[in-house]
Amino acid sequence: METLYWRNQPLNWTYQPPGLTLPHITLLALPNALASSLSLPMEMLTAADSLARAGNQRRAALRLDLVGPGSDTATTASGLTLKLSGHWRGIERTDLLIVPALWRNPLANLRRHPELLPWLRQLAAADTRLCAVGTGSFLLAEAGLLDHLPATTHWFYFDQFERRYPQVQLKRRHLITEAGAIFCAGSVNSVADLTIHFIELFYDRRIARKVEAQFSPEIRRPFESHVYSAGRADVHSDELVVRAQDELRERHTQDLRMPELAQKLGLSLRSLNRRFRQATGMSPLAYQQQQRLNTARELLRTSNLSIAEVALQTGYSDSGYFCRLFRDTMKQTPREYRRSVRGKLFRLN
Repeated sequence: METLYWRNQPLNWTYQPPGLTLPHITLLALPNALASSLSLPMEMLTAADSLARAGNQRRAALRLDLVGPGSDTATTASGLTLKLSGHWRGIERTDLLIVPALWRNPLANLRRHPELLPWLRQLAAADTRLCAVGTGSFLLAEAGLLDHLPATTHWFYFDQFERRYPQVQLKRRHLITEAGAIFCAGSVNSVADLTIHFIELFYDRRIARKVEAQFSPEIRRPFESHVYSAGRADVHSDELVVRAQDELRERHTQDLRMPELAQKLGLSLRSLNRRFRQATGMSPLAYQQQQRLNTARELLRTSNLSIAEVALQTGYSDSGYFCRLFRDTMKQTPREYRRSVRGKLFRLN
């Protein structure tokens, strides 16, 4: 049996509030967890921290603890033994807790570790960001932390989850949900998207884009493009803004100007900008650019169009402006992005 060792240090760290340069991240290693639901975010976060410290040698290192119901080791579903930092009871405050996906029926872990539930409630009360991967959302729901909130889980357990937790707003069509400080990822692949989002929160967009480029960018979509987020983006009650979003999505590759959109909706341009920003947190122009850049990434990944042709296909007649906007957003030029994702594609002969 292979053993993975990870920072076997006592939990004597000093807590720093979220947003400072010394984030503390905790991963919960439970018996029969999927190792990849812990190792993937762990490796991505460690890569981000290495990049941040390479540019600033005096920067404090990321504090990351792998904890479990025992104090020494935890064995995953694949038989991998993880060396723990300590017992989960030693964590009273942390910036982010990652709850892993559980192999097979998650109810067995619920019955085996009922003492986890008050601990999860304690962390939630301390404004900890909680991230459940796959069936890890059962633990958050059992603790009552998802009541009347959107959530998701592994698709195979949708029906069981809905029967057991009817008070939770199960989102079957979304792989990621966000409700304040509580996040759910329906799969291990989806937690990669969430981890990029956390890296941007804890570090910055430049580092997030570099880590994204290193960890399979050809199969990722931006967090903002497929998250169900309570109280943000498309989740609001302004019907005129919903119509504006629909129009911007459907015509994002066309030369749709904001005054024209405002006139179509019977609003002044100032009212459109104000209502759109209140409902979504961004301007209609920024929303249009987001749709265009998502399409540009897909074309760069899957087509042989030139950069100028990609710009035209996504609504930009000025390829120089398109390249600057792409670089400012993605922290890579379109050509660099294409090279990084094409390097991982292959075809059958």
